Amino acid sequence: MKRLARLAGLLFFLAGLPYALFLSLLGLLRPEGSPADKRPAEPTVSIVLPTYNEERIVENKLDDILALDYPMEKLEVVVVDSSDDATPELVESFFDERDAPTLTLLREDERRGLAIALNEAYAAAKHDVVVKTDCDSKIAPDALREAVANLADPEIQGVTGRNVDVLGGSETEEGYRDIQARIQTLESHLDSTLIFHGPFSAFERDAIVPIDEDSIADDTELAMKIRKNGGRVVFDPEIQYMEASHSAFRKRRKQKDRRAMGLIRLLSRNRDALFRHGLYGWAVLPFNWCFMVLSPWAIASGIVLSTLALALFGGPLALAVPILLLTVVALGSTDRLGPAQSAYALFDTQISLWWASVRLLQGEGGPIWEVDAELREQYE
Repeated sequence: MKRLARLAGLLFFLAGLPYALFLSLLGLLRPEGSPADKRPAEPTVSIVLPTYNEERIVENKLDDILALDYPMEKLEVVVVDSSDDATPELVESFFDERDAPTLTLLREDERRGLAIALNEAYAAAKHDVVVKTDCDSKIAPDALREAVANLADPEIQGVTGRNVDVLGGSETEEGYRDIQARIQTLESHLDSTLIFHGPFSAFERDAIVPIDEDSIADDTELAMKIRKNGGRVVFDPEIQYMEASHSAFRKRRKQKDRRAMGLIRLLSRNRDALFRHGLYGWAVLPFNWCFMVLSPWAIASGIVLSTLALALFGGPLALAVPILLLTVVALGSTDRLGPAQSAYALFDTQISLWWASVRLLQGEGGPIWEVDAELREQYE
């Protein structure tokens, strides 16, 4: 029993070690904002918008683009659509009587996955900077200006931003995003950040390369490939957007587990980047390997061993661990943990990462996913 308890304690210690190292670096470096040498700039920009059955929200998204604080004559919108509803007709109608921005509409006969669609859209983009955004997100009016100011730095070839307001009011997601923003700020000041976000990611067009056709971490994969090719990819908290998310435990699994599967598979396929490419390979990637792969399994194993140790010690005491976990999940998934909500957000993420790795081992992880109608309603 004592050996099991000690082993469980060791696993929990190892799971927490990356966070302790991160907090130490954060306290030492105290990074703020973007590390880029930001400069005012107005390059031409292609905004890539993939759509699938977005007839209820696509006009809102296009209005969002028109509200950007940027010369419309310097923009083109590249819509790549695989819908079987009225989305493409609504898009064409929206641009019919407008001279700017210009529209390039790519129609796909069938839904083959986001990565294939994005490769086609990136190849069709004509302008100097390419921005990818999701239809079910809202972008701050100054987001594009902040992005091109980052890309004006010759070292920077990609930049992403921060979710500052979670549509639907999920405190769990807000807690996680706050922690993630600190992590990505530190990563960017060390070298480059790993995760790029679907609601807003901007790239130098000449740096863009094709992504794997079965990718389910498309934005992050492109950023990683750019970094491996010698460019720098960073996070700027001044680039702001809004995205919807759930707090309820089961509902979060649909959204978070898929993202986790994509990130874990991407790390596995690019393990050759470890301990190469400067501090990106020596610090950023090892931290994310610990956070996304090692820590979830250490926590899961520690929970199992703790339960077994209590079972050997006192039978019914073994119920203490699952009862505690169920209580924490019940409170956390309804945003009732108060100051501990951020810690729960991390725990929830670890659950997603562990379950995602299990599903990947079972051969899951296709490029086509089910649309979350409830989140679409939050955007409306």
